[in-house]
Amino acid sequence: MPTNKQSKKRLLTNEKQRIRNKARTTAIKTAEKKFITVVEAGDAAAIQASLQIVFSKLDYGVKNGVIHKNKAARKKSRLTAMIKQSGKSE
Repeated sequence: MPTNKQSKKRLLTNEKQRIRNKARTTAIKTAEKKFITVVEAGDAAAIQASLQIVFSKLDYGVKNGVIHKNKAARKKSRLTAMIKQSGKSE
């Protein structure tokens, strides 16, 4: 347990940030899962819209330091490859 004022404050701020980070990573994962279901359905317009949402969430996560920029780039690459593999691109 923290003993001085500064360490008590750090404990509280770390917990708040952990909750924020968890919410952001959950939003990214949810957007990815929705994208995968849209790709399986095969609607080209919906795929592009969903891809844009996932890219936006990934970029937001990078900006806020939740995920590393290389991880976001890797995910983007794999998601676009998934579209090409399914053959449903516009």
